Amino acid sequence: MFIVKILNFRYHAYIICVQMYHFLVITANVFIKKPLFIRFLVFYVKDFVLLQGEIQSTFMKEIKRIVLTGGPCAGKTTALVRVIDHFSSLGYKVFTIPEVPTMFTQAGMNYLTKNAGLFYEGEKATLEVQLALEDKFMKMAEACESPVVIVCDRGAMDISAYMAPEMWEKITHDVGTTTAELRDERYDAVLHLVSAADGAEQYYTTSNNASRNEAADEKGLAIARMLDKKVIEAWTGHSHLRVINNHEDFDTKMKRVIKEISNVLGLPQPIEEERKYIVELTGKLPDDTIESEITQTYLVADPGCEVRLRRRNWHGKIVNVHTTKKKLPSREELVTQRQVNNSLYESLLQQADPYRDTIHKTRHSFIWKGQYFELDTYHNRLNGLVILETKGIAMNEDVKFPPFIKVVKDITGDKQYYNYNMALRN
Repeated sequence: MFIVKILNFRYHAYIICVQMYHFLVITANVFIKKPLFIRFLVFYVKDFVLLQGEIQSTFMKEIKRIVLTGGPCAGKTTALVRVIDHFSSLGYKVFTIPEVPTMFTQAGMNYLTKNAGLFYEGEKATLEVQLALEDKFMKMAEACESPVVIVCDRGAMDISAYMAPEMWEKITHDVGTTTAELRDERYDAVLHLVSAADGAEQYYTTSNNASRNEAADEKGLAIARMLDKKVIEAWTGHSHLRVINNHEDFDTKMKRVIKEISNVLGLPQPIEEERKYIVELTGKLPDDTIESEITQTYLVADPGCEVRLRRRNWHGKIVNVHTTKKKLPSREELVTQRQVNNSLYESLLQQADPYRDTIHKTRHSFIWKGQYFELDTYHNRLNGLVILETKGIAMNEDVKFPPFIKVVKDITGDKQYYNYNMALRN
């Protein structure tokens, strides 16, 4: 319950600080220059109205809805047990939404049926029940006095990975929703646990899930890897999609799940350096690589605080994310992220740090042998720089470099290559 009080206090303190900040800026300009005062008044009132709605939705809503997904045999069942135990001990009420396709399979639904009509009605019903369960638990969560975490054993977009895009579009239309609503707006975070079939084959098994159709042989492993990547693709575009690698130690994978959920809840976490390397691309990237264009602008912020505004564009789709990193004592940091609409994005750009350039880069994301990589190719004055960053690989683990990547230099922890510092103007 102590955590609950901290969250409530933080919200009220944040609102007061924002209001005082705007008041002081406007008041100071009254005594300096009237035209400047008018300009700041218009800008800050407009910005405050937009930002206040974002603040209220971020801090007043003490209900977080998180998806645990992944390929077959990824460790979701164990992760759910860990999540319930850990966050319940911190004063959270934890609800878990069961995996709906498993419920349907156990009730007699055959998702491998050749009956097209049955398949369509079964998948449509799966989505309808998924949404209904989530909505009912949201109502229950709203009645709780303590903050609530709703963890979904798979979410709505998982269903799309098992059918043709045309059928998914028809199902969402008939249900009265859209892919954008289900992927971008419904959940606070999506954690994808990589299947043991990719990088941890010795642990892959079907014995712990009677409804699993992928056998533990080479053919089954290939199918499991394919499904794993299709699920990631289905969720790509969500502002807080995190891929949880396979590790030499399974407990490390579970700790990463706890860490990522803690970040979503706004709980301080130890600062950990992701492994980063300057590289050269010497071969062809995997066919299932996801390519996106990233525009990254840093905003004016207080000392010890980094504020980043990022726009990601892929296949004509755009996602804007506002991120704040605040360093705390004892090598901890508080990271808060929120997705912002295009209007607020354009407004916030007016607060760009005048001493830093906007960074433009092309990102290629892929999984190799159970490890998740992001390959960034920089443009403009950083043209030619290519950086490979790992995600969630422990410092005591070996990086499984793909054969099409040549490592030039290990820059892990080198502040010169932090995006925040590379953006500094000469």
